[in-house]
Amino acid sequence: MKITTAIVFFLVSITSLGQKQVEVFFDFNKDFPNPASILDINEWISQNKNAEIYKLLGYCDSVDTKNYNKKLAERRIENVQVLLVKSGMKFGTDLEKIAFGKDFKQSKIQAENRKVTIFYREPLVLPIESELTKKIKNSKVGEHITLPNIYFFNNSARIVPKSDPTLYDLRCAMEENPKLKIEIQGHICCQTKGDVADVSTARARAIYSYLLRHKIDRKRMTFKGFANTRPIHPIPEKSPQEEDENRRVEILIVAN
Repeated sequence: MKITTAIVFFLVSITSLGQKQVEVFFDFNKDFPNPASILDINEWISQNKNAEIYKLLGYCDSVDTKNYNKKLAERRIENVQVLLVKSGMKFGTDLEKIAFGKDFKQSKIQAENRKVTIFYREPLVLPIESELTKKIKNSKVGEHITLPNIYFFNNSARIVPKSDPTLYDLRCAMEENPKLKIEIQGHICCQTKGDVADVSTARARAIYSYLLRHKIDRKRMTFKGFANTRPIHPIPEKSPQEEDENRRVEILIVAN
């Protein structure tokens, strides 16, 4: 949104201590926003269709009497409300409207005092629960759950960045379910002679370390490598897909 920075300020969007507000400015002795401010408030409306307005405060400059200014501030509030209503904006049942004559801390720049401040709430956006998080939340003790899309650099325990979404989902499940306890289990593919470098344990430890770094209590989790002792498909595998399915990290639900 383009904001005018000349002597007359038109629209400013501010976030302070969790409350959001927009300021609409007026020309001298006018009770309807000036044309430039109308353009800006219309743009704000187009970007905040779901906002809920809960307070309108009206102000004037220091010219004229306190009573005259208060009535002018009241008209400014009403005209801004009409504009918002016509634009389909929502108002809270607790809508508060207060007009000030001269009883407020005024700016030395008179144009900044001729305004209506709109306070609004943004709708609460609930996070979309992933399939993995749902599966973990609904799991039973003793159940094994494969962590999908966990990737490591070749023959190492270094996690590939594209694994981040799955790690985040696992972390969320641990945070949202404080009773959840797990054993992280690493498995490898392809090797018929066992896990010479103990990569399966190192990879399980890597997941454990990630959760530990994100403040998950170490008492709620352990890790273990199973090398090639629990393949889903016989080794040697017949396809890259079978290799991927054998080369996996699972969690065992210990408590939930």
